[in-house]
Amino acid sequence: MTTRTLVFDGDCAFCTRSADLARRALPPDVDVVAWQFADLAALGTTAARAQTEVLWVDRDGAVSGGAPAVARALRAAGLPWSVPGWVLTVPPVRWVAPFVYRLVAANRYRLPGGTPACRTPPGGAA
Repeated sequence: MTTRTLVFDGDCAFCTRSADLARRALPPDVDVVAWQFADLAALGTTAARAQTEVLWVDRDGAVSGGAPAVARALRAAGLPWSVPGWVLTVPPVRWVAPFVYRLVAANRYRLPGGTPACRTPPGGAA
């Protein structure tokens, strides 16, 4: 794999707006793609996983999801974005970040840009 990839939910307006911001911040060698249009098998993941969390795929094929994926994307974006990306990897923030991620994901339809289509299925985290 020659590029890094950020995979998001293209059916969610909040996620799509967040992905648009990511496209502007991330370097050109990072693909930002909705999971609905991605070759998930080639990326080493599944639709089931992509439906429950944002994913970051490194050049080596390692797949991160949720808060760790957000941290990796922020670090890849460079300064000033890399600062919060590194903060997300340091205890105790690293311990709390997954809970905050799940809270945001579960309520993304209520956030700016969100719509009822952004609701996650029961048990999903997005």
